Amino acid sequence: MDKRVLVLGAGTGASNNLIRSLKIGDASLFVVGAHDDRFVLKKSPADRNYLVPSSAVREFRDALHRVIARERVDLVIPASDAHVNHVSDLRTDLPCRVFLPHPSTIDLCQDKYDLTMFLRARGLPAPLTYPVSDLETVTDTFAKFPAGRLVWCRIRRGTASMGATSVKTAEQARGWIAYWHEMRGVPVDRFTLSEYLPGRDFLCQGLWREGKLVLAKTFERLSYFGGASSPSGVSSLSALAKTIYEPRVLSVCRRVIDAVDPHATGVFSIDLKENDDGVPCITEINAGRFFMAMNNFDAVGKHNMAVTYVRVALGDDVPLHEEYDAVEDYYMVRDLDTLPAVFHADAFFDDIEEA
Repeated sequence: MDKRVLVLGAGTGASNNLIRSLKIGDASLFVVGAHDDRFVLKKSPADRNYLVPSSAVREFRDALHRVIARERVDLVIPASDAHVNHVSDLRTDLPCRVFLPHPSTIDLCQDKYDLTMFLRARGLPAPLTYPVSDLETVTDTFAKFPAGRLVWCRIRRGTASMGATSVKTAEQARGWIAYWHEMRGVPVDRFTLSEYLPGRDFLCQGLWREGKLVLAKTFERLSYFGGASSPSGVSSLSALAKTIYEPRVLSVCRRVIDAVDPHATGVFSIDLKENDDGVPCITEINAGRFFMAMNNFDAVGKHNMAVTYVRVALGDDVPLHEEYDAVEDYYMVRDLDTLPAVFHADAFFDDIEEA
């Protein structure tokens, strides 16, 4: 496939994982990278890299146009929520293709509280959640949950579990929210309190085209990157994850995406966690971008999702329909300052001696 793609955020973990997946899947793809930080950009494995202004400033649009024209880019791929928003805003203005959900779908999914309320109103599995209006009402809100149970406190928007932790008491919740407000400037009313979901932690990455599922893969988080140093012991970043076959997880995700957007288009990366009854509940949807690390699994299974995304986005004939690419027992191992690695379960016994 002699095509040229532009990956934003080049040099970051999310973009570099995506670029490696694209290159593994189709070496003929020419990948252009762009970032506003010269130091981060230096780590990019793209074929050519461009320093651009921040997407938060007006000059970003013109710089993006210049890069697209100079490199004859066929498709722009965002790798963060911020870039999803900015590329979405420019979608009718860019001289190349984008492959993103509808703007209203992106906005709904990026507000975790609005998304949760939307799903629960339609009888879809999502955690019981209440908004926080001010510090004075935290005790009353906390009392709506069963006594003695953990409650999950988090910020409505954002990534990497920023501002999220489990709490046992209203006093802990109030102190946590007050800390983030006073030290980090997060408004109190950006927080929510939710039921704590104690079960297995799932991920589903799916590719949709005009409301039809093209390709899906499912994974399970087994341990958390940086979990030992976070108050809750968990994060949204996997230190150890594995491929799984879980049709019930995929079934929930299909029902949810059908409700969120009957004409869903693009990639949807969906987080789920089991409640007390073992029901997978939606905790968030990353609309328009891939999971940060899950494309490392593109080297296993029948289909490379990153390359499939490009082919569908560019209108190629992709003969896939509701393809559930579930290959089991492959593990991704990930740590700071090392490339993520994927191994089959059997490989963990190779070349290792018991002491």
